[in-house]
Amino acid sequence: MFIHNRLGLLESVETMLNHEQRLNQVTNNLANVDTPGFKKETVTFDEMLYQANSSRQRVGKALRINTVHQQGVVQKTDAPLDLAISGEGFFRIQAPGGVRYTRAGNFQRNNEGLLVTANGYPVLGEAGPITITGNRFEVARDGRLSVDGVSVNRLTVVNADPQALKKEGENLFRLAEGAAEEASPNFQLLQGHLEKSNVNTVTEMTEMIDLYRAYEGQQKMIRAVDDLDDLAARRVGSLAG
Repeated sequence: MFIHNRLGLLESVETMLNHEQRLNQVTNNLANVDTPGFKKETVTFDEMLYQANSSRQRVGKALRINTVHQQGVVQKTDAPLDLAISGEGFFRIQAPGGVRYTRAGNFQRNNEGLLVTANGYPVLGEAGPITITGNRFEVARDGRLSVDGVSVNRLTVVNADPQALKKEGENLFRLAEGAAEEASPNFQLLQGHLEKSNVNTVTEMTEMIDLYRAYEGQQKMIRAVDDLDDLAARRVGSLAG
């Protein structure tokens, strides 16, 4: 069976591009190792058979980006506006593009008394955006909110199919079209706590080293194919002479 040298070159280039994409994901994970509620991403490499032209099929490289929703370590902060979800679920956020979801509970109170995210987006409760007009803000484990001992709202914690949650930036997720949220049945809210990122620095650094070695291997493959082309050209030239 004849295999064209250029096919080997193409395979190596596709693999290098996919390794580069995975390296971008590892770098982003490491950059967010201290971001509250951040969920790391992994890349799954696949191969697919497709029609290269009318007479030939070939195997191409593909990748799929996956978000790991495993809960991060919950750290005590004693800050009354810091909230962590222990168990399943997401906070509902009113973003400019509509309702979004996050696990980051490093909330603040803005000048209007609204409970907002670090980016200034209102946090939603059962009665809409949460307003804090008093001094003592308390959150029960089931999400009930009280200010100065008076019940004012209940923090909404919802769940959704992880495959339907798409990262949108600013540590927010959006629901894919056609997907629906539902009330989370299994959670506890911890006031004065924050969920940390689920990124493991050692794991990501090890992955980065492995990617570097794999990238080098593909570079060597490209040089080998180039040497074969050069050898073939020189032999054809000597035969023609």
